[in-house]
Amino acid sequence: MFTGIVEEVGIVKGIKKGTDSAVLAIQAKKVLEDIHMGDSIAVNGVCLTVINFSGNEFCADVMHETLDRSSLREAKPGTAVNLERAMPVNGRFGGHIVAGHVDGTGVVTAIEKDDNAVWFTLRAEPSILRYIVEKGSIAIDGISLTVAKVNTETFSVSLIPHTVSHTALADKRVGDRMNLENDIIGKYVEKLMLPQETKKTNSITKEFLLQNGF
Repeated sequence: MFTGIVEEVGIVKGIKKGTDSAVLAIQAKKVLEDIHMGDSIAVNGVCLTVINFSGNEFCADVMHETLDRSSLREAKPGTAVNLERAMPVNGRFGGHIVAGHVDGTGVVTAIEKDDNAVWFTLRAEPSILRYIVEKGSIAIDGISLTVAKVNTETFSVSLIPHTVSHTALADKRVGDRMNLENDIIGKYVEKLMLPQETKKTNSITKEFLLQNGF
């Protein structure tokens, strides 16, 4: 599990592509301070497993499903990527629950400055927008952010300069594709509220929640 607090920006040094998969070599520093084979590292919000490492880079497999759902299929040598190691048990929960399982991608439609803030607006599919709520959390390229606005086609986040300068957001331009992971709590709530496939009566209803103080 991750929290969406980026530890450093790494650089893609090499990509070895297979028929439907790839191996990424990523230059890093901080995440290599305590790294082991099999560790999980979020790369632009995608949970990848370390298969090899040296003093200045690590390698990770990227499977077919990951390439289909994420922007990693567009990565090339020199691409800046956000990196975060899995949260330790005694770590500080600085963002929100981020699984590293990307739901899909969004496209940047606008980047606007507002005094000391920077607004990013992204267009996303309805299947992703349905879980996005104003003032809720979303992970964009692995960064835990708060939704400021949302409509039927786009959503916006307002960023402080520190977030932009300490992540790969500094390199983003209109038209770029970014990884999106919805807040998993919303998906669990929806699952519990829907009738079961067996057509058994669902014990959790709107009336039940109201009666119990929700």
